[in-house]
Amino acid sequence: MAKLGLETHIVDKSIYAETLKRFKERNIKLPTFSELANPTSIPASIQESLKKVDVNEAHPLNLFRIHWYNDPKSKSFASIPHHIVLGKEITGVDAPIVVMVGANFPMITAHKVLAAYSCLAPRIVTGQFNPVKHRAIWPSTGNYCRGGVAVSRIMDCHGVAILPEEMSQERFDWLNKWTIDPKKDIIKTYGCESNVKEIYDACNELEKNPENIIFNQFCEFGNALGHYTCTGKAMNDVFEHLKKSNPKMKARAFISATGSAGTISAGDYLKEKHNDFKIVAVEAVECPTLLNNGFGAHNIQGIGDKHVPYVHNVMNTDFVVAVSDANTDNMVTLFNHEIGRNYLIKERGLSREKVDALSYLGISSIGNVIAAIKLAKYYKFGKDDVLLTVATDPATMYSSEVKKTLEKYYNNNYSTIKAAESFGQYMMAVTTDHMEELSYKGRERIFNLGYYTWVEQQGVSIEDFNARKDPEFWHSLRAYVPKWDKLITEFNNAR
Repeated sequence: MAKLGLETHIVDKSIYAETLKRFKERNIKLPTFSELANPTSIPASIQESLKKVDVNEAHPLNLFRIHWYNDPKSKSFASIPHHIVLGKEITGVDAPIVVMVGANFPMITAHKVLAAYSCLAPRIVTGQFNPVKHRAIWPSTGNYCRGGVAVSRIMDCHGVAILPEEMSQERFDWLNKWTIDPKKDIIKTYGCESNVKEIYDACNELEKNPENIIFNQFCEFGNALGHYTCTGKAMNDVFEHLKKSNPKMKARAFISATGSAGTISAGDYLKEKHNDFKIVAVEAVECPTLLNNGFGAHNIQGIGDKHVPYVHNVMNTDFVVAVSDANTDNMVTLFNHEIGRNYLIKERGLSREKVDALSYLGISSIGNVIAAIKLAKYYKFGKDDVLLTVATDPATMYSSEVKKTLEKYYNNNYSTIKAAESFGQYMMAVTTDHMEELSYKGRERIFNLGYYTWVEQQGVSIEDFNARKDPEFWHSLRAYVPKWDKLITEFNNAR
């Protein structure tokens, strides 16, 4: 249970005492999950002090910015999370696609810092992680390891990033600035986005040293619970806000790349709030693991594949949609190249404000949007049917990938005509291919696929593996969050 982050008592009193001492010396206070879900409950004194703290600084108070309610125009909190609504002029479908923006999270401009905090905080307050002696190991395909390193720096402990060598250069540039010893603390594993097993292998080797604590987002339930509690509630707040202007609106689906299955857990929250609601898992056509037990390589960075995460509530997932990296590569290029942006303004009639907002969409974010378009066409959704998704990170994380796309597809000769052709082919012509509406048997097939990773490779017992098939297992997990909040409050008071 400790390896999965599920403890609600102090495991080691000596570690707990040493951590208290360190946090008191550094004046580090931890936010509760309740505060991150409802930032208005964060003490006014902290909110006021945050106005003097840079969002990109490794400052303890920035822990209180690890939520969706940061105002992009100030250092204050917003009443409703920052979001953009994509209409027919950009998507080609009547159904509004609402995208909650992750770029306003502190330090890494990506929401994965929430997942990292959600895994580390419970270990801190249960005396399982010693910031003085332990190293925090963060396995990832890019953003989670950055979030882990950022949170580690704030908590004055040693963070180590593990990620595939082919991830965007911007990720490595950031890590070079934030890790304590870049040569030792950035571990590049073989391959690309699809090579998750190689990440696990590196973790298993590092775990032989008891000073290394692995925070494996793919099997740490804190990841899923943090997003259920915080991302789910934030997304619902956005929808309820929009519904005030159109009471006929109905929330139809939450669309998310599976990745480590943290973000998609927000769908469980939303499904409990709305009738006839679908949870849609997104992956790459080039590696259709959930869709077709498939394999391969692709460039939709940050979504993970060739396995089923342990914290994915598969039996509550309604749809699998696969998107090609040709779509995402070409659209991130069009949305962020001056020629493409001018095409959207002059030829498609988009306002500059709407075009500027598209820069909030990184590669996987665009994958989520394209999957939402496919779902809208599949169900023939109308103007009152709202599709909800998130933008994990902004396009600034992929400038190097835009350069690769320009060379690969256009021989570095991009033009208005090619931008128009690209928009027509990779956005307007999206079809309902590579989709599966999951029956019970379909869900069971995907659930069973996880056996090979978790039981055969990672040593999970068959009893524990099968327990996750029962909806009650997932409902029971939610009781951990208030228990962790109580421990966090006690920890803060004891500092």
